[in-house]
Amino acid sequence: MMVRIYHNPRCSKSRQTLALIEEKGITPDVILYLDTPPSPQEMSELIEMLGMQPEDILRKKEAKEEGIADLRGQELIEALCAHPRALERPIVVNGHKAVLGRPPENVLDIL
Repeated sequence: MMVRIYHNPRCSKSRQTLALIEEKGITPDVILYLDTPPSPQEMSELIEMLGMQPEDILRKKEAKEEGIADLRGQELIEALCAHPRALERPIVVNGHKAVLGRPPENVLDIL
């Protein structure tokens, strides 16, 4: 089982989610998405696995600051890749399933 976490070490929820995964004896692939943002194709796949729309994984304040708050669809997906700090975090992937770690306990559904 290969678990990935799109992680921001400065975010308390992201740190809590990572700790919860590790407490289960799992060493996830940690993707520091601010340094290595997903490609538009990867972002589309994440959104599909989450069962959400691009707007659902948008951090409102950061999106406004980045000037991308009014975008939708593919345009928003591309903007999230260019401005990853506007991406809600953390996102955890296990196989073909993904969840948003807010609250961190959400990850237990896919581990």
